[in-house]
Amino acid sequence: MNSFDVVVVGAGAVGTSVAYHLTKKGFEVALVERGDIASGTSSHCDAVALICDKKPGIDTQMGYASIQVFKELAKEFSYDFEFHQPGSLYVCETDQEYEVAADYVKQQQADGYAMRMVDPYEMQEMEPYLAKDLVGGIWTEPDSSMSPYKLCFAFVEEAKKLGLKVFDHHTVQGIKLNEKGSVEGVITDRGTIKTKRVVNCGGPWARELGKMVGLDIPIFPRKGTILISEKTARVCNQKVHEFGYMLSKFEDINFKRNVSELVEKHNVAFNIEPTKADNFLLGGNREYKGFDINTEIEVMRAIAERGIRFFPIISEINMIRAYSGVRPYCEGHLPIVSEVEEIPGYFIAAGHEGDGISLSGITGRMVAQIMAGEETDFDISKLNFSRFKGQTFADDMAE
Repeated sequence: MNSFDVVVVGAGAVGTSVAYHLTKKGFEVALVERGDIASGTSSHCDAVALICDKKPGIDTQMGYASIQVFKELAKEFSYDFEFHQPGSLYVCETDQEYEVAADYVKQQQADGYAMRMVDPYEMQEMEPYLAKDLVGGIWTEPDSSMSPYKLCFAFVEEAKKLGLKVFDHHTVQGIKLNEKGSVEGVITDRGTIKTKRVVNCGGPWARELGKMVGLDIPIFPRKGTILISEKTARVCNQKVHEFGYMLSKFEDINFKRNVSELVEKHNVAFNIEPTKADNFLLGGNREYKGFDINTEIEVMRAIAERGIRFFPIISEINMIRAYSGVRPYCEGHLPIVSEVEEIPGYFIAAGHEGDGISLSGITGRMVAQIMAGEETDFDISKLNFSRFKGQTFADDMAE
C-alpha cells in the first residue's frame, strides 16, 4: 500500500470532516473505515447542529463555530448535504424549568448568542400542535439541520477532488510504532499503510483504537433510540425538545421532572424534528448498554409516551420503524481533540457524544490547524487528552 502524511481512522461525520480539512490543507490523507462511509453512529442519529443544548463556554463556542463552518461549506460544496437553519424550540413544562432556562438564556445572551425566551402564546404560533399547558420555552435562531449521511458523503466526495484516498472495508488491527514510540503505520486486515500520523476518529470505538498503542481513552458507548413516523401533514416546523433534555444529557443539572416510571427508567427526553420526506423523527433516550443497538419495545413505548405529552397529535400517527445507535460519551462531556504527548504522531478527535454531527465541522478544521502547526480558532486546551493523565477508568459503563 501507499505511504501517506496522515491516516484518519473512522469515516463518520468527525472522521470525514477531519479527512476533508486535512486534505484541503495539502496533506496526503488516507481515510480508513472497517465498514462503509457513515455506517456507524453517523447513520444511527438525528440530523441537527445545535447550540441550545450546549453549556455556556467552550461547548457553545464550538457548536456555534461549527454551524458557521457548515454555512460556508453549503455554499462551497457541489454535493448538497441539505443544510438549512430553521432554528429550534426548547420547551419548559414547569415554572422551575422556566426559571432555570431563563438563567441559562441570560448567560448565553451575555456571550452574544441569538437565543431568547418565548411565552406560551408565541410558542403556539410557532408550533400549533404543541401541548397547550406548557409555560414557555427558548427559541434559538442559529440552530440548524442537515442530512447526516449526505454530510459524510459530501466531505468524502469533496476531499476526493483534492486527493483523498478512501480505504473502506479495511479493519484496523494495530498501529505500528517505531523504537522511539512514534507512529510508523496503520496495520489493517488488508495490509499496512505507512504514515507518521494517525487520527483516531473512532467515535464509540475510539477506546479500542487507543488500546492498540497502550492508551486508556475514557470514551464509552451510550445508547439512544429514535422512532420514525409515517408520511403525514406537517406536525412540527423545527426541532422541538423539552428542557428536560439537558437533564438527560448532563447529570449535574439540578431539577427533577414529573415523569412516569417507564420514562425515568429509560432516561427518555422528548425531541422531535421534521424531515424533507414529510415525516418526523421522534426521540430519544440515553442509556449505557454497551454496544447493543437492538431496538427495545419498552424504550419505544416510553419515547412515544413522552412524545404524546408534548404533541398530543402523535397519538393519531403511526410510527413505521425505529433504530438505535451508540453515542461516544466522554468523561466530563467535552470531546478529546488533541495530539497525545506520549505518542508522537497519534491524534484523537472523538468523544462528542450526541454532538458528532453538530461539532464535526469545527472539529475537522481544528485538527487540520493543530497538524499544520497553526493557532486554532479559539483556545481548546480543555479538549486536550492530557486532562486525563494519571486517571483510571471502568472497563464498561453498561448497567
